[in-house]
Amino acid sequence: MSKLWGGRFTKQTDELVEEYTASISFDKKLAAFDIEGSKAHVRMLGNQGIIPTEEAREIGEGLDKILSRIERGEVEYSVADEDIHMNIEHMLIDEIGPVGGKLHTGRSRNDQVATDMHLYLREKTKKLIELVETVQQAIVGQAGSNVETMIPGYTHLQRAQPISFAHHILAYFWMFERDKERLQDSLKRVNWSPLGAAALAGTTYPINRRETAEALGFEKVYPNSLDAVSDRDFILEFLSDASILIMHISRLSEELVMWSSEEFRFVELDDAFCTGSSIMPQKKNPDVPELLRGKTGRIYGNLMGLLTLLKGLPLAYNKDMQEDKEGMFDTVETLEGALSLLAPMLETMEVNKHRTDSSVKSDYSNATDMADYLAVKGLPFREAHEIIGKIVLYAIQEEKYLLDLKLEEFKEFSELIDEDIFEKLAPDQVIAARKSEGGTGFDQVREQLKAAEEHLSF
Repeated sequence: MSKLWGGRFTKQTDELVEEYTASISFDKKLAAFDIEGSKAHVRMLGNQGIIPTEEAREIGEGLDKILSRIERGEVEYSVADEDIHMNIEHMLIDEIGPVGGKLHTGRSRNDQVATDMHLYLREKTKKLIELVETVQQAIVGQAGSNVETMIPGYTHLQRAQPISFAHHILAYFWMFERDKERLQDSLKRVNWSPLGAAALAGTTYPINRRETAEALGFEKVYPNSLDAVSDRDFILEFLSDASILIMHISRLSEELVMWSSEEFRFVELDDAFCTGSSIMPQKKNPDVPELLRGKTGRIYGNLMGLLTLLKGLPLAYNKDMQEDKEGMFDTVETLEGALSLLAPMLETMEVNKHRTDSSVKSDYSNATDMADYLAVKGLPFREAHEIIGKIVLYAIQEEKYLLDLKLEEFKEFSELIDEDIFEKLAPDQVIAARKSEGGTGFDQVREQLKAAEEHLSF
């Protein structure tokens, strides 16, 4: 069969041009969504009397048969038919005859592909929101088991103050909560219907855009046909949200890589999420978090690619916009894989409580509390800060930690220091004392954990 648009042409398309411009190799992922949109469109054509109702029913049944064959893997797509839309229309005509050619009445591939991508991204965004929640659930599980597990808190990758392990891991819960909210909010823009905008200017047929929008579950229709076929903001927004999400995954992955190293030994990742070395039998490599970290650049690249693609395009549709899909598909699949791995990896992770607790006893991260101790006794904080700095320097020179010093040694620096300093400097007391809202105090962490659980929908 000749090309469905071939009437104006006197030559066959160059074979290399066909291969280079065809998108069927990747946009076949849209097959089910294309058929869903086509069925809504053809029902509307019948209801509006644009085509006979019986023909609309016949076309709908033919589309159902094609979808069944696609789902069974019985369909071979043709590069000569360029894209998923023309492939399905060709199959339809082969299935039910020339009446299949009436499917395209009152629409264009321009509004058709835009509709497909809105439907695709709506479904995938909802799935990603669910996957983010599985990661949050895993975080809540780890936090619940480690409220009173102590761990060094860091700034500049230097030990700063002791904190609850639960407090640390819950920081990622709230990052993912914002990611989830961004994705949920983006659905408001995804859920617009471009169907009926046709090529760019609308159509002369008496179509009912509201009917097709309602049938497809869209909340709004694009009020401008030019915007409807040329808008890819909803994909850009998704890629932007995805970039922030993968950044958070990457930061958590980096900590898992560090924490599972011999230098830290704070956590033990399950063997199912690690690999070994081909030459060094003792190795247990955290390949999964390393690869999750590495996927970040891929998703950033997809965002920058689409931004660059769109920056100079005139209205309305241009062939360049065919390049909008692969980055979107790749980002969706990358995130689905990342989140599906991250959740069980966190669930099965073992926290080495003995190691983490001993770590907070072998540093100077309780120094701030000693400065606060003197400040409470009336010494200006800046003076207290200087005195504690000298005490820390002395302890380092003596190869001791603050709790190793005797009271007499403390008093050489300030007579305000009494026996109660040792209780104040105990790591569990240092953590418990931070009772401000959102702080690492154990009671505050329990409140935070309760709030986190309330944010989960299951």
